[in-house]
Amino acid sequence: MNWNNCFSEDRFGVNSSGKGIRSEFEVDWDRIIFSSPFRRLQNKTQVFPLPEEVFVHNRLTHSLEVASVGRSLGAMIGRALVDHNKTVAVDADANNFYRNDLKHVVAAACLAHDMGNPAFGHAGEEAISKYFIDKESSNQQYQQFTDQFTSEQWNDLTHFEGNANALRVLTKQQNGRQVGGYRLTYSTLGSIIKYPCESLASLKKGPVHRKKYGFFEIDRAVFIAIADKLNMVIDESDARLVYKRHPFVFLVEAADDICYNIIDYEDAHRLKILTYDEVEKPLLAIIESYEKDKIDATLLNLKALRNDKNEAIAYLRAKSINCLTNRCADVFIENQDLILSGNYNISLMDGITELQDVLDEIGTISRQSIYNHESVVRIELAGFHIMSGLIEDFVEAALTDIKKRSKRQEKTLRLLPTQFALDEALSPYAKVIGIIDCISGMTDLYALKLYRNLRGIEMPHI
Repeated sequence: MNWNNCFSEDRFGVNSSGKGIRSEFEVDWDRIIFSSPFRRLQNKTQVFPLPEEVFVHNRLTHSLEVASVGRSLGAMIGRALVDHNKTVAVDADANNFYRNDLKHVVAAACLAHDMGNPAFGHAGEEAISKYFIDKESSNQQYQQFTDQFTSEQWNDLTHFEGNANALRVLTKQQNGRQVGGYRLTYSTLGSIIKYPCESLASLKKGPVHRKKYGFFEIDRAVFIAIADKLNMVIDESDARLVYKRHPFVFLVEAADDICYNIIDYEDAHRLKILTYDEVEKPLLAIIESYEKDKIDATLLNLKALRNDKNEAIAYLRAKSINCLTNRCADVFIENQDLILSGNYNISLMDGITELQDVLDEIGTISRQSIYNHESVVRIELAGFHIMSGLIEDFVEAALTDIKKRSKRQEKTLRLLPTQFALDEALSPYAKVIGIIDCISGMTDLYALKLYRNLRGIEMPHI
């Protein structure tokens, strides 16, 4: 892999595309924006339950903000590679790509990075996995259930991963739909594969590209096609299917890290979970580390906003995001050779050494006061039970032999939308993945209503 062959404007699932006024990478952005899975992010919880009186971020607004930061990072890195890398500068295609299009690739990937997350976030992921984990037993009945799957398939199901699901959402051909899913460019698809390895190769304490996994066993061929097209580097330290990260992944990850670190703080202040002083201190520290010579002007502007604490925090949020974005770009350029070779094993945010103390403080307070706040815990627990119930009802029905299904199970499967209709000829693994495709795509509100209907808690409206 080198900077001149790690991108492609070819599209997954289609041989050619006509040239238009938009670049292929701008088309990716538009296809994602207009897609149903992207729109459904507006009713998927980011961190806090969606209150009626105070606006906080959901998955949709988070993704849009991540894309904004990602576009800036892509523009900065693209310009730097053209200006300081002779092999890029003299190659017409590479020069044009980095000067004009990298920003669109990163922004599009940022838009899509959470599209595989189920309703209720990590609680939803845990609920999907827990259903299958509970089947692991020496009990003969459970053994017959697990025997339907290979070890690779079973690991996918017991460790459901939203990152792998994002790749599937973007590339799967649903019933009655076109081959290749949304037919995005290989460059955009490669940029969202944060963990380019199969599930059995993931290592919680391993290198950054193996902490989780990036594709389901059913999508192995899809992943290989992307890796081959983008000349991704094989990780030869393992006999399983493992690659090093694509360089653009670091930019998508950094944009996400920047946004959730800072914006969760802003939301916590609006909800009065954190005080103004608790939020102001770390954000000012970030700004001062990058703009020490301008800190007096920052403090003066902050003083002018003293009567509107929310606006003051918004001002600090904007400036701190700008500082972190610039520093992440610096870290990328300083480590570009390691990143290109696949040997850079931390995130760009972790590479900002002078800010690790304040970033660690933000992380600690976020875990203690934000992610364990009562409102967050309540929605996680509720979401876990809702998703667990849906998975149980639909998977049980799908894996019961068609001749032995009860009337209830038959009617449950009739609730599947046309694009997710069960194909009886598929393997048990493919059937289960199809059910997960449907349930993981639900919004929080739809999942809640369907759960209530199936449990007889609420009657549906005609």
